Amino acid sequence: MPSIFTKIINKEIPAHIIAENDSFIAFLDVFPLALGHVLVVPKKEIDYIFSIEDNLLAEMTVFSKKVALAIEQAIPCKRVGVAVIGLEVPHAHIHLIPLQTVQDINFTREKLKPAAEEMEKVAASIKKFL
Repeated sequence: MPSIFTKIINKEIPAHIIAENDSFIAFLDVFPLALGHVLVVPKKEIDYIFSIEDNLLAEMTVFSKKVALAIEQAIPCKRVGVAVIGLEVPHAHIHLIPLQTVQDINFTREKLKPAAEEMEKVAASIKKFL
């Protein structure tokens, strides 16, 4: 059964897509820890990040860096944090989260529930810097 991320990749369900190429897609997390929280996902459905072939993992890191630099320009933050948890969806992904403090990357915190209009505004803001 395809993961929810595969359904996003296949455009079966909507997402606020930030960037995309033949191998990866980046989109806003629907329940972000902070506004501008982006997920970077390989288009090939691979469960565990360390199961990704070395060259593809390297490309994923470079793709993530471009997205992170755009987030930094669009969202006022001290840094963009990087996290790989991999337990919630059986499809490898990297979290890119704008940070003011270390608590901003605490996954036990209550998630935000931004309105669709706010998500669209954030997505457009980040895309401007890609």
